[in-house]
Amino acid sequence: MAKIRIRKYRTIVDEIQIEIGREINPPVRYCAAMAVIQNPYAGRYSGDLGELEVIGAAMGDELGRRAVAALDIRPSEVTSYGKAAIVGEAGEREHAAAVIHPTLGKPLRAVLGGGAAVIPSAKKIAGPGASIDVPLHNKDDAWSFPHFDAMEISVTGSPKADEIVVIVALANAGRPQHRVGEGLSADDVLHKG
Repeated sequence: MAKIRIRKYRTIVDEIQIEIGREINPPVRYCAAMAVIQNPYAGRYSGDLGELEVIGAAMGDELGRRAVAALDIRPSEVTSYGKAAIVGEAGEREHAAAVIHPTLGKPLRAVLGGGAAVIPSAKKIAGPGASIDVPLHNKDDAWSFPHFDAMEISVTGSPKADEIVVIVALANAGRPQHRVGEGLSADDVLHKG
């Protein structure tokens, strides 16, 4: 099993109570749980990225639990999810793919008690303090327009060149005051739009 070297965790919660002068009741709450990890492949090419896949599974569970706890809701009350990774400059985009794609989703879904839709994702290579927009979609309906959203994330001083910032984002609702696309189905979009 790969040894996970975690330099730090960061968890943030945004709670939207007023949007364009209108009260949001109940408030829409977004959470991002992040881990800054050592990249075991920094500075070298490897055809096998299995260590990052093992780390991804552990991060799906750990970051999912941290985000649900920070939102202070039952896992079943999470409506939206997303994931992302920022790879330090001694890494490559494929390192982000290895840590967030093949194995992170199953443990995250286990924490949430389900999730039928694909978990949207983003990845990039960048230096310390870089931001990334983590896409959010409804966890059970990939075509739920009110849940098409994002959360901008950065971690001060991270990632260093040999690190990866791994991010899981969750929300308790769709966009505040959503009025666009409600009631549209995949068939509407694909055949009429």
